[in-house]
Amino acid sequence: MSNTYTIPVGPLHVALEEPMYFQVDVKGEIVQSIEMFAGHAHRGMESLALERNFFQNIVLTERVCSLCSNNHPLTYCMALENIAKIQVPERGQYLRVIADEVKRIASHMFNVGIGLHVIGFNTLFMHAMEVRETMQDLKESIWGNRMDISANTIGGAKYDIDDEIEVYLRKTLNELKKPVEEFRHMYATHPQVKARTKGVGILPPEAAIEYGLGGPVARGSGIDNDVRKETPYAAYDKLKFNVILGEDCDVRSRALVRLDEIFESISLIEQCLDQMPKGPICCDPLPDIPAGQAVARSEAPRGELIYYMRTNGTMYPERLKWRVPTYVNWEGLRVMLNKAKVADIALIVNSIDPCLSCTER
Repeated sequence: MSNTYTIPVGPLHVALEEPMYFQVDVKGEIVQSIEMFAGHAHRGMESLALERNFFQNIVLTERVCSLCSNNHPLTYCMALENIAKIQVPERGQYLRVIADEVKRIASHMFNVGIGLHVIGFNTLFMHAMEVRETMQDLKESIWGNRMDISANTIGGAKYDIDDEIEVYLRKTLNELKKPVEEFRHMYATHPQVKARTKGVGILPPEAAIEYGLGGPVARGSGIDNDVRKETPYAAYDKLKFNVILGEDCDVRSRALVRLDEIFESISLIEQCLDQMPKGPICCDPLPDIPAGQAVARSEAPRGELIYYMRTNGTMYPERLKWRVPTYVNWEGLRVMLNKAKVADIALIVNSIDPCLSCTER
């Protein structure tokens, strides 16, 4: 008689933040193998995109996912601009980076905070949400919305920063540094956090390469890969920043990579404010969109986001497809969950910062 049992986790489970279904084979408390099933959040968005014109799709792609809601329309616009050979004004390029990095800070704080909630450390979880709230207020003040900020349009940016907003943005970022430093110190040194995250969900660098993982998940295993550095877009080629790498390949390493990336994001925004020239924020007038096809890539908070677009000379895309970071990072769970404890399943899943809204759209 076998002493291995199969237990279901999800699709709706108190420890999972999104609808995911795992069929887990366990021996005692130890995971032996896992099968993952997707499809619970499918909304047919790629098909919907073919029924909307190029401008309506900016709104649609922004609603693929709330946490990555700047990267989706940004990458969509870049794909269209590649087809039509549209040159985005320099100021528009800097404005795109500012919006991108503000969203990255908020997303990283959210993921690390949820990880603390999963291990039951709700005091520090609430502190993470308090720090993140600073960025939510910032987004609402500048863009008028806390999640979907509508910062991008075809050919440039949809917003501008005047002197008053610049002062407010600099002040907010400066005030954010100390709370993030304190939070990072608590996360890195607290015995309870260490006990639950160190050595848990190991992802060797060889496995990260074999599965083609990206973003903070791969960088937490020491893989030096960041689209902003490898194939710079917007104004990233004019800015200085470090690619943060982890060494321990575990849940803790991935969280610390995200926290350290927040400081790089703050620095990037400050550099943008220092270097951003005066001038137009968007290409005007826009040329007609010819028939053609193109691919665009960006570094979303969870990793590499790819958009493919094919046009036929009308105002509607003939084909629009995107590949999101969770799609590849999801496969890494087979390695991270192997021989893990049942109690760590939700924590390890959270460490890849999964987004089923993006993946299944």
